[in-house]
Amino acid sequence: MKASIGGPCGVLVIDKPRGPTSHDVVATVRRKLRERRVGHAGTLDPMATGVLVVLVGEATKLEPFVGAQTKSYAARVAFGRATDTLDAEGRETERAPLPDALLAAAEAGDAAWLLAGLETERARAAQVPPAHSAVHVDGVRSYALARAGEAVVLAPRRVFVHELDVTRVGIEDGLVFADLSLIADKGYYVRALARDLGIAVGLPAHLTALRRTASGLFTLTDARPLDDSAETLREALVPLAAAACATLPRAVLTEAGVVRASQGKRLTSDDFAEPPPVTGPSAWLDGAGSLVAIGEADGAEYVVRRGFVNASASDPAKPGSRSPS
Repeated sequence: MKASIGGPCGVLVIDKPRGPTSHDVVATVRRKLRERRVGHAGTLDPMATGVLVVLVGEATKLEPFVGAQTKSYAARVAFGRATDTLDAEGRETERAPLPDALLAAAEAGDAAWLLAGLETERARAAQVPPAHSAVHVDGVRSYALARAGEAVVLAPRRVFVHELDVTRVGIEDGLVFADLSLIADKGYYVRALARDLGIAVGLPAHLTALRRTASGLFTLTDARPLDDSAETLREALVPLAAAACATLPRAVLTEAGVVRASQGKRLTSDDFAEPPPVTGPSAWLDGAGSLVAIGEADGAEYVVRRGFVNASASDPAKPGSRSPS
């Protein structure tokens, strides 16, 4: 399938159903919109549902920036049973009886037994990814090694938890569960959270449900079902400039600055009608509000990190254009 000139371009927020992989979602959008350049900004496991940010056309260049945004989740962790994948789709590896005191507390809706574990997770600076994950080990995906029966030892990775709270505890299918709300930086594994909370309370545990409620400023309010028609999905596209400005600070180029940025040249402060921030990347717009480039300061000058073409009709201020809520 070839991408057409002037084809669909923008960010599509899909409410991913349980079952398909993130790659499956991308393939479906690619087929429906007849656009080859389609990607996503943050994988969801097949079991997970909710916000999957899909990038279409020139918007695929936004992936390093959109993908770096915080992610928000609603999760359910079950205690008393562990699996090899750390979620409900895995093979059971351990089961333990639940103490009467824990059962009574859960039945009464008392989450005091979990609070110390939550506090440890809020302070966590490094996390060991699940063995069944896409982390590369000597050029091979970790999950491939784990499925082949090999012992996988992964190094801890830097993570940051912004918010973590318990919203409900109870008993379901003979296991104690805790419903959690979570906001974390890119790279945080909620399946690993389930494992580590189990360790904290001295019980095997696994993730039984996960729904991503937001990715940066893209929320479930913006999301469309995957089975929507091609026409509806096209209409739901968040324009390129609006998506970039929802992700990054904005700057406005002068006419001369537009030319220099389009050519990939280094810019000075004289090339901006509205200057970019001193640090970090920003979205550089032309006077009509179209996205020209993403760039950042480099000493006293500014450099282009991503350039954009054919980005007309991407002005977030234009009547009828969509922007994330």
